[in-house]
Amino acid sequence: MIKIEIITIGDELLIGQIVDSNSTWIAQQCSNIIGIKPSWFSTVGDNYDDITNAIQLAYKRADVIFISGGLGPTNDDITKTTLCKFFNSQLVVDNDVYQDIETLFKNRGFAMTPLNASQVCYLKTQTKC
Repeated sequence: MIKIEIITIGDELLIGQIVDSNSTWIAQQCSNIIGIKPSWFSTVGDNYDDITNAIQLAYKRADVIFISGGLGPTNDDITKTTLCKFFNSQLVVDNDVYQDIETLFKNRGFAMTPLNASQVCYLKTQTKC
């Protein structure tokens, strides 16, 4: 039987600032669409060691891992860079998305900050997950 783990990332989840609706939605989709309920839920803060440990543990016990959160345009959102280190990979800029977001900011009269620009990166991995 396939084992699924859902990992959510964010200090705001741990302190109760926001409710984790992503895990609920992912679990419902797994159950309703593929007929498999998740075996584990994990929530960790925006901390490199905690994220890495959660992924290492999930790798040992789950066949499928969903990761949600920690991807906002703030300095504490380190999920992407942590995943790059974990998978020995790099972030790659999607130029089409970059231009779309830059246009969106410009149309609203805002300049795109470097943190906003970092949102257009995706993880390029050489490893099959």
